[in-house]
Amino acid sequence: MSARCPFPVRADSAVRAPGDGSWKVCHRLGRTGFASGKLAWLIPLILLAGSSISLPAATKWFADAIWYQIFPERFRNGDPANDPVAASLAGTWPYSVPNDWRVVPWTSDWYALQPWEKANGRGFYYNAQLRRYGGDLQGIIDQLDYLRDLGVNALYLNPIFESPSLHKYGATMYHHVDKHFGPDPKGDLELFAREDAADPATWRWSAADQLFLKLLAEAHRRKMRVIIDGVFNHVGIPFWAFQRARREGPDSRFAKWFHIRRWDDAATSQDEFDYQGWIGIKDLPEFAKDARGPHAEVKEHLRAVLRRWMDPNGDGNPADGVDGWRLDVAAELPLPFWEEFRGWVKAINPEAYLTGEIWWDNFDQFTFRDARPWLDRAFDSVMNYRFGDAVYQFFNQPQPFAATEFRRLLETMQTEYGSGRSLVQQNLFGSHDTSRIGSAVVNPQYRQDHGAGVEHNRGYQVRPPDAAEKQRWKQMVAFQFLAPGAPYIYYGDEVGMWGADDPDCRKPMVWDDLKYDPERAHPFGQPRPVDNVAPDLNLLKFYRTLATLRRQHLALRRGNFTWLIADDARRIVAFRRQSGDDRIVAVFNASDRGATLAASELNLPPAPRWRDLISGAQVKLGALRVPASGFRALRAE
Repeated sequence: MSARCPFPVRADSAVRAPGDGSWKVCHRLGRTGFASGKLAWLIPLILLAGSSISLPAATKWFADAIWYQIFPERFRNGDPANDPVAASLAGTWPYSVPNDWRVVPWTSDWYALQPWEKANGRGFYYNAQLRRYGGDLQGIIDQLDYLRDLGVNALYLNPIFESPSLHKYGATMYHHVDKHFGPDPKGDLELFAREDAADPATWRWSAADQLFLKLLAEAHRRKMRVIIDGVFNHVGIPFWAFQRARREGPDSRFAKWFHIRRWDDAATSQDEFDYQGWIGIKDLPEFAKDARGPHAEVKEHLRAVLRRWMDPNGDGNPADGVDGWRLDVAAELPLPFWEEFRGWVKAINPEAYLTGEIWWDNFDQFTFRDARPWLDRAFDSVMNYRFGDAVYQFFNQPQPFAATEFRRLLETMQTEYGSGRSLVQQNLFGSHDTSRIGSAVVNPQYRQDHGAGVEHNRGYQVRPPDAAEKQRWKQMVAFQFLAPGAPYIYYGDEVGMWGADDPDCRKPMVWDDLKYDPERAHPFGQPRPVDNVAPDLNLLKFYRTLATLRRQHLALRRGNFTWLIADDARRIVAFRRQSGDDRIVAVFNASDRGATLAASELNLPPAPRWRDLISGAQVKLGALRVPASGFRALRAE
């Protein structure tokens, strides 16, 4: 990919680069590039030395964020009295609920079938979609202090709106929190029945809604931001407008909201009703769209939903509302719609954060979308799977990328997105849609989101990582926290949870006040070791240490970034982060042999002394030892 700057280079933007004074920085839209094609081989991102990257005041919290993703149904059961019941599963796959269905015990062996699961004879992966564990909003509120002590300051919640599915990506409505996430499911159902979902003037605050507002207040009191999932491309089969369209027929005002292909013929005994579902999945009816997005009436409904959750009391002060949105399958909706959406959001809260799920360009060829169009016109960030994949390819794969290729991948991304925007991207290693990092290090041969699970690859190992694999895990997390971008933790990674691709990445959170059954079962009855399940407190301490360092050092949040080493032979990379006098050097050894670096290799500026940020020990830079699959983080004092 060309490193040439796509915009005119200002004459006053020149900075000196090694060996050539003609190297320039392109400032438009925050991009960095080369003014001269003869320097295209250099590519390194070299930023103005000694100063932080300038960010608008309203977006500084984006760069300061340490993200933590919560899958509400699996995080903590804070109120067993509100647990789901069999009737609450009606309207979602697999559309059949066993008569003896029960909530699954939180601490049970993940692959072990419950009595009702054994009775239906359908196996683990069918029954996993029927399972509910009872996670709720009270459970999140109860653990906000845990999250604060971990060091996170920004929470992303998977969908919370009313839905019969375990994941909530097929909504029944957008204007109410799921009744089983709150304290009074029965009362909330009665409240729903008294409203007209099409008329926001009739909307009231359910018990679950009010508990969510309490969660926001408690999070904000702890100086945490909260964003929620916006799934605005499709809905669930029980979605109120979809059901009205189906019931009322072609003349329904809601018929134009969806892609209805065929209506039911009342004269026949069959149901001919047909419609378009997202990527052909009938469980998720898709909104009809033109080049500017959904129908105008759908847009107006979505605007009312935004106002409700971003400024709940309607006083013009968004302090009581959500702090932004994660936007599901964002590439499935036209970009002009997201531009319009951004206008609605920023009019309510200029400091709101918008991040989009922009992922694969060509799934089969492992290529990622270039997110620039969305970042230029609509979003503040994307879920940066590109970053995680590059890190996996260098540190974790059996046939890894060379150090120079790893550097090129990250430089290309930073050049495309711009230095300022690179600081606010959500840099993640896993999510509810992928295998966990704890299983990726055990099964490095499987590319993320590509058969990374035992359901499709029977040789996939379901065990936790051993000591060497966990060391690789820690090395990658250190890179995540020290490199530019906002670190992103998927719930439970910090305590050592492991799990293959969906559904195995959605196990119940492991807490130190609960005693868990060992994992003995295998979904296909294969032999496996017996693995104890308990929090890894040493790993938790490691995450806390990294979060503390990031909070204490502006250089790690908004500092400039310079590559120092990319050594293919020794598999070593190093970089410097700097903000004023706050100078930090990070060195990573991805090989299975320890390495010693001479101070001259790092080309460091003079400093009275250097201190190891992890151990706290003073370091002499005459010869820096970096262990196998290890790293060193040093600060000039």
